[in-house]
Amino acid sequence: MEFFKVKTHIDFMAQRKWAMIFSIAISIASIVALAVNGLNLGLDFTGGTQIEVTYQDTADLNAIRDELGNAGFPQAIVQAYGTSHDVLVRIPPHAEYSPQTLKQKIAAALPGGQIQQIEFIGPQVGKTLLTNGILAIVISLLVTMIYIAMRFEMRFAISAAVALIHDPIVILGIFAFFRIQFDLISLAALLTIIGYSLNDTIVVYDRVRENFRRMRKGSVIEIMNASINQTLSRTIMTSGLTLIVVVALFVLGGEMLSGFSLALMIGIVIGTYSSIYIAGSFALLIGLNRTHLLPAAKKEIDSLP
Repeated sequence: MEFFKVKTHIDFMAQRKWAMIFSIAISIASIVALAVNGLNLGLDFTGGTQIEVTYQDTADLNAIRDELGNAGFPQAIVQAYGTSHDVLVRIPPHAEYSPQTLKQKIAAALPGGQIQQIEFIGPQVGKTLLTNGILAIVISLLVTMIYIAMRFEMRFAISAAVALIHDPIVILGIFAFFRIQFDLISLAALLTIIGYSLNDTIVVYDRVRENFRRMRKGSVIEIMNASINQTLSRTIMTSGLTLIVVVALFVLGGEMLSGFSLALMIGIVIGTYSSIYIAGSFALLIGLNRTHLLPAAKKEIDSLP
């Protein structure tokens, strides 16, 4: 099944310099936002208190937020949890209160609810989770580079790594600029986007390798353009359908899934862009040519007059 009825002949590589300028600009802006604002880390990373509360009637989340704000917890995060009667409350660390005092103040602030469970998450646990998350991203990038280098060529591996680094930086930069809370669910979305973007990139690289064998007289730029155009229909259909599902998740999934779905929405758009312009154009920039992908025997045949 094809999205386009006719074959496209878009000269993507003609815009590669502008795309590179755009990518550098948004990457620098993202790094500046991260350096100036930092990430608005959630309770998973900072520590704090997590309370599960049950109501007999349907819980009014806005009223619960107002009650907690009046009780001295204006930064409390209130989310629907399970049924419409269950609520999950997350409160940042309050060093001035002991665990027992904090529990009493929360119970007093929510007279209509019954506390089912209360968990105190220490800051050391949050630091460990954050360290493990960063380590997971680094390991995934290294393994990806090794895999692509073995399957294709080292220049493809470097280009793919640059593209995969670009995507998380932009996503984190947007989270930092708009002060969107970043928690474990958002980190899961970030890792998901790395895999999603990698899949798009490998599809393009696979077609590039095939076209180097088929288009014997084509230049590197012509082959790269042809490969992207040949996979464009698949890319649009995959990205478009996935984006529709994620948008529905963002609209209907509630506050608990908002960070996850927002990171996925940004990542799908940025990942599709990077698989076309960064992964492809950077490979050309560092000198990809026909000899890097053709077997030795075929190189000798192609070199004959």
